[in-house]
Amino acid sequence: MNIAIFGRTEAEADEIYLRQLFRKLGESGTNLIFYKPYYEMLINKIELPEKPDFFTNHQDLAGKADFLFSIGGDGTLLDTIAFIRDSGIPVLGINLGRLGYLSSISKEETLMAIDKLFEGKYRLDKRTLLKVNTRNSLFGDFNYALNDLVITRKDSNHLVVTHVYVDDLYLNSYWADGLIVATPTGSTAYSLSSGGPILTPGSENFVITPIAAHNLTIRPIVISDKSKIRIRIEGRDRNFLVSLDSRTRIIDSEYELVVEKEDFKVNLVQIADKTFFSAIRDKLKWGLDIRN
Repeated sequence: MNIAIFGRTEAEADEIYLRQLFRKLGESGTNLIFYKPYYEMLINKIELPEKPDFFTNHQDLAGKADFLFSIGGDGTLLDTIAFIRDSGIPVLGINLGRLGYLSSISKEETLMAIDKLFEGKYRLDKRTLLKVNTRNSLFGDFNYALNDLVITRKDSNHLVVTHVYVDDLYLNSYWADGLIVATPTGSTAYSLSSGGPILTPGSENFVITPIAAHNLTIRPIVISDKSKIRIRIEGRDRNFLVSLDSRTRIIDSEYELVVEKEDFKVNLVQIADKTFFSAIRDKLKWGLDIRN
């Protein structure tokens, strides 16, 4: 089995868990493919294979890895999308961060999770991506996101006005601090903190959520992910920020953003006894009630 290893940071407190992880993988005869900067960060602190394979971009991984282990928090897992792209490589998130909602395996559960992975006691959770098209290809060929598209003001306290059309039908003009278009995966992130609903992964929807809307009657709306969303922006400022997950660009009011579902999905590995519903109960304390 070929397993790609991806991480961004390393904390001394986590070294004991990393040693256990790499010892376990070494004993299983697994061939490891390291993200090169991460390997160089760890090599003087933890015993690692002396001559592993490396990757630094998505082309290095295509057709070479059976799984990718994301070691860190949810931000780290979002960063893996740039490397797996449309390859279909399943991603297992090992949480060394704080909440770890997408990175569902805690560091204490790592060895158990690896055993279950090797035993085939897992399932693949297919997650929808959204993509955005703009003039001048603002995000290049990596113009998609697992969580959300976010439009916000850049430098001032002035409101952002976003004119939104769904399948060329006028939906609304939002006077707000910004606007979020989220996938079901992203519905438990920024959209949730802005008052949006939780969507289940297979619901085939997007949610459009205003950020601090300056209107008491405005609420988030759920639409089909088969729809095409067109967004125009205006405001007193010249420039605005638009983000796809963790990647941010500056745009002006001349830009029109077209958001729709990406043609492929991302596979997240879920160990047999973990579900979406257990995650929102355990991580987000959803439904917490002493009577339960």
